[in-house]
Amino acid sequence: MTVVETYPTLDQAARAMGGDAAFLGGGTLVMRAVNEGVAPARLIRVTGPGLSELRVSGDSVRIGAGVTMADVLASRDLEFLHPVARVIGGPQVRNMATVAGNLFAAHPFGDFAAALLALDARVIGAGQGGARPVADVLRDRARAGLVAAIEVPRPRDPKAFGFLKVSRVKPRGVSILSIAAYLPREGGRIRGARVAFGAMGPVPLRSSGAERALEGQSLGAAAIDSAASAATEGLDPPTDEIASAWYRKEVAGVHLKRLLTDMERR
Repeated sequence: MTVVETYPTLDQAARAMGGDAAFLGGGTLVMRAVNEGVAPARLIRVTGPGLSELRVSGDSVRIGAGVTMADVLASRDLEFLHPVARVIGGPQVRNMATVAGNLFAAHPFGDFAAALLALDARVIGAGQGGARPVADVLRDRARAGLVAAIEVPRPRDPKAFGFLKVSRVKPRGVSILSIAAYLPREGGRIRGARVAFGAMGPVPLRSSGAERALEGQSLGAAAIDSAASAATEGLDPPTDEIASAWYRKEVAGVHLKRLLTDMERR
């Protein structure tokens, strides 16, 4: 039997967590575990409003852990993330699925996390000082603790950010893989290229090969071809019921080329 415990603040909830507990946010994943009879003995939830806050500070947006995909789509300050949130499930899922919860969603879910990785987002934990790179949280989800908020830098040029979800069932089937690219430019040259893949490893990962091929280049056919050829360097995609590792490796570069070509034409 699973017991639900409710706390007024996230700090109190963090103190109540243990190996026999899971945090109940939007519930899209946890309630599935409850229905399947594999949920932990305790579910921890918070009633305070802070987790649903959106706050703009300079060039970044602080997104509360409980902000949903529907909230993202309703925010003008997060317009650059609308293409990502729009392909997360259907309306019912988007009304429940949270930004923080997406960090802990294993493939075929968690596409939003790839976008956060490409944008160099930082994660603020409950009762913790400072913020950690989202890559650190993804690398060791089991030790991440409770997330209070996520700080996302806003692209100065919205055209510098692109996202693509690859699925067999359109428009909102589960993803074979997902790709997010942030390619800021100075003087027409890419400076600080970041390319992240979902479903090309155990967690969303950056493509060092694609980034190396793009860095310092103009976004043209030659750079795009080089990035596509190097897209899977160092990546080890899984084989699952959706696609094989071989297939993912074969198509990753093709879809990266598709995304980068679209970004070039904007």
